[in-house]
Amino acid sequence: MAKKLKNNVSDINIGINESDRSKIADGLSHLLADTYTLYLKTHNFHWNVTGPMFNTLHLMFETQYNELALAVDQIAERIRALGFPAPGTYKDYAKLSSIKETEGVPSAEDMIGLLVEGQEAVARTARSIFPVVDKASDESTADLLTQRMQIHEKTAWMLRSMLEK
Repeated sequence: MAKKLKNNVSDINIGINESDRSKIADGLSHLLADTYTLYLKTHNFHWNVTGPMFNTLHLMFETQYNELALAVDQIAERIRALGFPAPGTYKDYAKLSSIKETEGVPSAEDMIGLLVEGQEAVARTARSIFPVVDKASDESTADLLTQRMQIHEKTAWMLRSMLEK
């Protein structure tokens, strides 16, 4: 469970009880960790891609990591709006993320496959939060999750298309 912030302001009263807000913030913390880990992986691949698809992949990966950087902020700010601190260290992300780091420099084709896996992992994490979000009638988080899933599913499809022979 997420830790509640200590603040001198009146208690949060947005129509979602503290227990549900804590569960949602916990799920969003996992989503934040997955998103940040995928951001870092995508940026790494942007820097290190080589081969005949260099220009295409270099530009595509840049577009993707820029979108992920914006998403990280949106997710963290939603956690804060729910009244909980957003995780923000590599140690936190390593514990919370379902995406594993990639060691070394894979081939361009392997990079694409690893990013497909990462995009799909983030979509699954977002989808896993929906039961508590629905139960709490948290439409703001539901909207964020829906947008994230659409982006990750579309990006996975586009990357996967590059692997077809």
